Amino acid sequence: MMSESTVRSNKAHWQELDEWRKKIDAIDQQLSSLLCERLNCAQNISSLKSRIGEQVLQPEREKEVLNNVLNHADSSLKSHALEKIYRCIIDETRLFQHEWKNNQSGSKSC
Repeated sequence: MMSESTVRSNKAHWQELDEWRKKIDAIDQQLSSLLCERLNCAQNISSLKSRIGEQVLQPEREKEVLNNVLNHADSSLKSHALEKIYRCIIDETRLFQHEWKNNQSGSKSC
């Protein structure tokens, strides 16, 4: 049988866990909003690239974006995680630009 102090301690830990989860939920909402804003920017960039004859894939710019992000990491562990996260963001943004561009091309021919 657990002592009353152990029960109180466990309850406090569960409350703290709940607080951290709520903080992550709030951050996730902000991230979602910011990622949508980022996709809107990518859509505008894709439109401009089409008008000036540029390709969607621009490896040097992608390296620049990645370096900008990794410069903010305060540990090698976080840097490694951020690199993987941002590679996914960059890949998905590139796919989004291709899809948006293809949808624009298809709608113009109708």
